[in-house]
Amino acid sequence: MNQALADATAIDQKLSKRHIDLDPGGYVIIYLDYEQGLICAKHFTNFIDDRGLACDPETGKPIPIRGKIERQPTQIFTGRTAKELCVQLFEQAKPCPITLLDHASYLGREFQRAEAALLSGQEYVQD
Repeated sequence: MNQALADATAIDQKLSKRHIDLDPGGYVIIYLDYEQGLICAKHFTNFIDDRGLACDPETGKPIPIRGKIERQPTQIFTGRTAKELCVQLFEQAKPCPITLLDHASYLGREFQRAEAALLSGQEYVQD
């Protein structure tokens, strides 16, 4: 790996560990549908409790970080490119389900990573 790539990777790994405030508008699970050639984004609602935890609006319980939970998405967005997905989510969805700019920025970066994985046939794992 060349030095510039190693440096960029180290910066990204460090920044991925920083604290970020959770979006009261909800969270998004991103995955790829390789067969259809789509980037998919499921949006789920939540509320942030007084401890800063994202909670399920139906149960009032914190949403676990790991493990599988059964929840229904409020919306599902799909696109063939990161730009197509961003237009749907940030420009066409009324109201936009994303309420924080840092969350929007994160999603844009993740959609770009997902697009690169889709086009190259590589596995995509959301950061």
